[in-house]
Amino acid sequence: MSHTNSNMAAGLALAALLTSTAVFAQDEDSNPLRGHANNGTEDSATAIKQRSGTGDPVAGRAKSQLCQGCHGEFGISTEPLIPKLGGQYANYIAKEVHNYQSGIRSHQIMNAMAATVPTDEDIADVAAYFASQKKMKGDGSADNQIGKDIFTHSDTAKMRYACINCHGPHGKGLDPKITTFPVIGGQHKDYLRRQLINFRDGYRTNSPNGIMNKVAGTLSDTEIESLVEYISVQ
Repeated sequence: MSHTNSNMAAGLALAALLTSTAVFAQDEDSNPLRGHANNGTEDSATAIKQRSGTGDPVAGRAKSQLCQGCHGEFGISTEPLIPKLGGQYANYIAKEVHNYQSGIRSHQIMNAMAATVPTDEDIADVAAYFASQKKMKGDGSADNQIGKDIFTHSDTAKMRYACINCHGPHGKGLDPKITTFPVIGGQHKDYLRRQLINFRDGYRTNSPNGIMNKVAGTLSDTEIESLVEYISVQ
């Protein structure tokens, strides 16, 4: 798996985002970068195949037995600080595993677990298995309006890019073919909160060109709480 190609793709995607005049769009439907992930086809056979990447999900099911102990058999974990992986982009999962292996991303358990996946092929297969599962989903409870506003609208005064620009409608991703930015809609609230704080405080720094550190750096504790309330129920 080529880190150079992944970094190049991430750089191009981010460049397109940051140079687009639509990045600060105030209309929820006016930004062409937002994709159409929520059109009822996010778990279609085509979408699943696209987000599963080049790995073999059948082989990945057997290879992911250790991972399933924490993340769940179908990628839907029950522990709120352990992320759901169901329907996540395979390329994104693989990138995070590589980051844990190299130490770019730090977690006491995951650094050790990532070291047990020996080859790029194994990583691709495990990632494909979780990507091939139904996409993570929240309980559909009432939206947090403040969080929704932060998610869908950019703030020029704070130089804050709206989350929807990268993560797509309701956080379900921009498009099955655009895997640089992860699916976050329906992710555990506690996990989302922890990651936003880690990005804001500089403990985690592995987003493309540090975009998440920049965005999270504009968020107060209250705004983070509202945002994760909104994202987690999608």
